[in-house]
Amino acid sequence: MRVKTILSILALSLSFTSFPLFALDDEVHRLRRAQMVDVLKREGIKDKNVLEAMGEVPRHEFVPKNLTRYAYENRPLPIGYGQTISQPYIVALMTELLKVNKDSVVLEVGTGSGYQAAVLSKLVKKVYTIEIIKELGEPAKKRLRRLGYKNIEVRIGDGYYGWKEHAPFDAIIVTCAARHVPPPLIKQLKPGGRMCIPVGSFLYQNLILIEKTKKGKLKQRSVIPVMFVPLLGPNRKPR
Repeated sequence: MRVKTILSILALSLSFTSFPLFALDDEVHRLRRAQMVDVLKREGIKDKNVLEAMGEVPRHEFVPKNLTRYAYENRPLPIGYGQTISQPYIVALMTELLKVNKDSVVLEVGTGSGYQAAVLSKLVKKVYTIEIIKELGEPAKKRLRRLGYKNIEVRIGDGYYGWKEHAPFDAIIVTCAARHVPPPLIKQLKPGGRMCIPVGSFLYQNLILIEKTKKGKLKQRSVIPVMFVPLLGPNRKPR
């Protein structure tokens, strides 16, 4: 009996060690994403498409390797150069507020590591994303390409002025806090479109939802208090 038990343990051990480690890692990350989605549901995110996208995008690929173990916790994480990847709840909330669909063309200001753009890419036709810090934007471009996100175009530049060549946009999302809503972004928002942007100083910010009516009038409402890194100008000073 004892010999049988030992042989069974040995067989189980051999079968475990012969299983590819990367497959084990993938399963762990999948389970952690599922747990993250459960948290988002409890926090009030209701859009099934947004929840599905959050459950598919591998957030651990968008954080520094030394922080991978924290990738699916509901909190922001540093990504270098004074920037952060937003907490999953904020990513999901802003995405939900935009009310995008498969035909939407979206502008993102503040690419960061590329996570928000990756989530949006699951829901829309095209994502144009701008990052002012080249040291973040270039790796994000390569990361998104490596992970197979083909409907995202990354540009290194000043997002304050938007991306005129591809305007107007069905939705605009700004993932850094501006002291005011940039007029060029308002101009590039399509009638009937929505913009989600944090506005305020470093100490006090509100997430603002702006809707442009079919006639071009603006409706604005404050959603929740937030804390984002500032929108930077060319000399990397808050604007």
